[in-house]
Amino acid sequence: MLEILIPYTIAIIILTITPGLDTTLIIRTATVENRQKAFQTALGINFGCIIWGVIVACGLGALLATSELAFTLLKWIGAAYLAWLGLQLLTKPRSRLDNNLTVQSTTNWFLKGFFCNILNPKVGLFYVTFLPQFIPSTVNPFFWIMGLVSIHVVLGFLWLTVLIFMMQPISKFLKQPKIVKRLDQITGAIFLLFAIKLIFSKR
Repeated sequence: MLEILIPYTIAIIILTITPGLDTTLIIRTATVENRQKAFQTALGINFGCIIWGVIVACGLGALLATSELAFTLLKWIGAAYLAWLGLQLLTKPRSRLDNNLTVQSTTNWFLKGFFCNILNPKVGLFYVTFLPQFIPSTVNPFFWIMGLVSIHVVLGFLWLTVLIFMMQPISKFLKQPKIVKRLDQITGAIFLLFAIKLIFSKR
């Protein structure tokens, strides 16, 4: 078991700390919003991983690998969601954190993190193609896959926690009106780039 889990854990650590959409979302939320909302976002991101794990463990994830229609449909839904988020940040960047307070207070940051993850078919395809390499022939595939996903979720949450606390010392500086506006615009641009990348991605 250790011969399987050790290389898997090393590979997951490397993949987890590689900057991506989740990293961008957490850094932006931790600096522009607050620690509580950043943790809610992190929980949403990792809950998305758990749902993808269940889908793959049940065998439904293979549909993404074999069905061009299923992959394309989810890809376009995900790209549309990212593009919508990006355009909102680009066209309506904030200069203050307390403006439009009613809208801000009702924003569900858990769902933001969840949707950014669950609407990305690459996560499901990653599990479908990567996890089978680490499944022994003598174990129950469902429970073993969920165990591997749990390792990914725990390491992912620890890494996002590190990012959140790293942002706190400089958050006061980053909450200045001009910086808030620039961060919103930069994050929006990155989201749009990820949406374009997702559109042109292939199985």
